[in-house]
Amino acid sequence: MYVCICNAVTDHDIRSATDAGVESFEQLQARTGCGNCCGCCEVEARLLLEQARAENAGAMMPLAA
Repeated sequence: MYVCICNAVTDHDIRSATDAGVESFEQLQARTGCGNCCGCCEVEARLLLEQARAENAGAMMPLAA
C-alpha cells in the first residue's frame, strides 16, 4: 500500500527501512523521502514505523527457557 503518494513510499519500503536499521521518523524521511512534501502521510508513516520496529524487536528476543 502506498503511504506517501508524493514520494511513492509504500508500507513495504518502511518495513525494509526498519530492517536496515532506521529507528526514527527523521531517519525514515532521510532514507525514503516519506513526509518531505505535503506531510499528509506522517501519522500513518509513524504508526507503520513503530509497528515494524516492534516486530523487529520481537523477532530478536530470545525464547524463554
